[in-house]
Parts: sequence; C-alpha cells; structure tokens
Amino acid sequence: MIFLLFILFFLLTFSACSDNDSFSPSASNTLTFETDTVSFDTLFATVPSSAQSFWIRNNSADGIRCKEVRLEGGNQTGFRVNVDGEYMSPERGYKLNDIEVRKGDSIRVFVEVTTPKALSETPRKIEDNIVFTLESGVQQKVNLNAWAWDAVMKRGWVIDSDQTITGEKPIIVYDSMVVKRNVLLTIAAGTTIYFHKGAGIDVQGTLVCEGTAERPVVLRGDRLDNMFDYLPYDLVSGQWRGITFGESSYGNRVTFTDLHSADNAVVCDSSSIDREKLKVEYSTIHNNKGFGILSSHSVVNIVSSQITNCLANCVYADGGRVSILQSTIAQFYPFQSVRGWGLLFANMTKAEGDKDCGIVCLNSIITGFDDDVICADLSKEDSLYTMTFDHDVLRTERVKGELASNFTNIIWEKELEDSLAEKRDTTLLTGRNMFKLVSHETQHYDFHLAERSCAVGMGSADYARLAGKDRDGLPFDEQKTDLGCYSTLKSQSDSSQNSARRRRNW
Repeated sequence: MIFLLFILFFLLTFSACSDNDSFSPSASNTLTFETDTVSFDTLFATVPSSAQSFWIRNNSADGIRCKEVRLEGGNQTGFRVNVDGEYMSPERGYKLNDIEVRKGDSIRVFVEVTTPKALSETPRKIEDNIVFTLESGVQQKVNLNAWAWDAVMKRGWVIDSDQTITGEKPIIVYDSMVVKRNVLLTIAAGTTIYFHKGAGIDVQGTLVCEGTAERPVVLRGDRLDNMFDYLPYDLVSGQWRGITFGESSYGNRVTFTDLHSADNAVVCDSSSIDREKLKVEYSTIHNNKGFGILSSHSVVNIVSSQITNCLANCVYADGGRVSILQSTIAQFYPFQSVRGWGLLFANMTKAEGDKDCGIVCLNSIITGFDDDVICADLSKEDSLYTMTFDHDVLRTERVKGELASNFTNIIWEKELEDSLAEKRDTTLLTGRNMFKLVSHETQHYDFHLAERSCAVGMGSADYARLAGKDRDGLPFDEQKTDLGCYSTLKSQSDSSQNSARRRRNW
C-alpha cells in the first residue's frame, strides 16, 4: 500500500513538473511586459547612468522560449542590458539565446546607458530597442531612449589667472575647483556648473557670479536622475560640497545665483573685518545638508536673498559683521526632524582690537517649523557685540529687558499665531502658510508671499530702496512694502515668463 502511494505521488509530481516545463511554439503565446519604454531623460554624454529595470511575465498556459534577445542597434547607442542575470556582452555579440520564461513565472531586465557624444550644444535623443524573438518567430520590442548632452569635464580644476566662465555647454566639476590667491574668477550670466559628489569651490582669490534675473548662475549637483519617481536627486540635499571662501579671499559677490542641494553651501573662513568678504544679493541658497551661510569673523552682506531649508543653521554668524536686508530665511528642512536654527548669531571667533562687530537684520523674515528658530549665543563679555532688528517677522520669543530696545517694529510670529488661533481669526497667515507653497512631502517650495501673509505691506520703504529690487528683479511697492525677498507688487509689464520664473518650485 505504501509502495502504491509512493508511485502515485511520483507520477503526480512528474506530471506537474512536465506540465510546468512544457514549452509551446504557438504564436498565440506571448510575453507580458511591465512597460514598453525605458526612458532615461537627459544624461551627460560619456557619463554612465544609474540602472533602470522592468519585469517580463509569462501569463500563457505554456512556457515560452526566447530564441534570441538582442539590441537592435548593436553596440552603437551605448545601452547595456542584463536579462534574467545574463549580460548582453560584446563577447556574445550584444545578444542572448534561449532565454526561458516558464508559465506563470517572470524575469527581470536591467538597463544602463553611457551615451556617446551628442556633437551638439543641445541635447540629442538616443534610441534603441531590445528585440525579443520568440520560438514562434513573433518579435516583441521594448524601446530604450535617452537624451545625450555634451558637457565640459573638469577634474582638479585650478584657476590660476583671471578668467570668465561662460555657459555655452554645461560644466561638470570632479574633485575640486580652486581659485588661487589674487585671482578673479567671474561666472557669467546663464552659466550652470554641475558638481560631482564631494566636489566644490575653494576660493583663495575672488569669485564673482554675475547672474541676471532672466539668466541666473546655477551651482548644483551633477545627478540628473531621480531618487524616487517623484523625487529628483536635484531636490535632495548633500549632492556636492559647496563653496569655501578662504582667509585670503575678499570682494566676493554672488548675484542672481541659485545655489542648492550642497553640504555646506557657503563657508566664510575667519579674516579681517576691515574689508567686505562676501555679498550675496538677489540669490537663493536652498536645501543644504549643512549650513546655508556659515560666516566666521567676516563681513558678509545679504540682500534680497532666500536662504532656506538647511539641516544645520540657515545662517550662522559667528563674530564679524553680518547684515541681512530684505531677505527670507525659512527653516523647513524636510529630511530630519532635528534641524538647526534659522538664524544663529554668536561672538566666539574674535580678534584683538575688534570693534563694530554685530548683526543687522532689516525688512526680513526669519521663520520655520519650530516655535523658536532664532538663537543668540552671547555672554556678558560680548557687550561690544551689537544687534539691530527692525521691521522683521521673527519666529522666536519676544525679547524683553535691556535688549528689547534692539528690536523695533517686530512681528513676533509665534505670539501672533497663538493670538489668531485663540480668536479663530484667519485674516492673517503665519509660519508655512505665509508662503505660496511649503510641501515637505514632495520637496517643492515657493517662498513668495501668500496674499494674506502677515509680512505683506509691513516693511519700511527706506530699507526697500536700499535693497533696490526683490529676488526676481522686480521693484518693491514703496506705498506698501513687503517683508522678505519677494515683492507682491505686480508691474504692468509683468510677462507670463516672469510670472513663471517667480513661481519656480524647488
């Protein structure tokens, strides 16, 4: 009896295995593809991409054998394909044979690409097809495409004589970019420099970024692909090192420049405060894994600029003289719940004979997620360190006592917020709601003021005139001056192009 049961079990098992292992050449049996197209968007020519993948499933009643899988263009387009763990290598003639997909089973295909040079100043489309030829003779295809963009590659780039960089082609910097002492580097309007992971600019001489409202200078990481479907690497902090202005560096100017997704975006090493070290005007410093601006015993002036979302402090002013005029500092860093201050100022870095050290903040907004985003790390020994805050929105506790006279015409944001909530008053907006868009779910931000923001019309026209224009290059309304770096004034000649530029989401 036991022997008969064993024979019956063996026959059933053998029958099931035979059924699963049967392959049919019928033309009605085809493979089901997760996608019919794999797109890589824009890639720098000769730089390897990250891998993409898709699944192929056999939903038919029999196994299907692919007689041949090949790249239609051979090795001409730079695509590399791995099918079910087998690489379509040059030794195999960029093709594979006898790939089996059993009924109800699936296989995975991985695709990478290193595009050839586009031989053009604009991106050029590269295409190929993976052709699956079944035993039945039926052919099924998956399209592969990418845009190849020629770029200038720089490794260990040393600038040892005055020069101007222009933006005919994108520039990718590996390792480092050093501006030697007594050398002036100018980055012209419309230039974008892409920095590889760990690369940055070390300035021993002078750096001038001469962007315009229409053609800004852009300093960013070199990843053009996505971390997730909804999240480009360009929106992820820590993609490159940032800029360091050394002790010997003075007279630097960053105008209409977009600097984002770095480690420490701007670091100013300790130096003499008899000369201006850095002026940041009409610029954006956003989404950095360390500091937005770290100033140690330096003279730094910030005008009509947006400094937002940094894991460490958005602005850390340690000694020296720092001026913040008509600017927006917002600490909504999304990737960690423990984040630094919007503004931290201290006087730890000192030099003998220092005088006139301090901080000035006028017509500006300093806000963020937390109830308090401003910190003064000062002691009684710092009595010569001065502070002036006038016509600002400040998200911190109201300053009382002998220091209260340093704070005039202040909107104490948390205090106002609590008062509005108690009265159920929705006429004014505070915190993240005072801006057009703050979405930590998608990492998109628009720090233009909402119509009912508590910062609208609360500024000083005199300070606005000192700033000259807003972050978008537009004038401030002298009759109803807004706080922060963006004006709500709409000029009569405001074009749809300028409107789109002003609403740019990060």
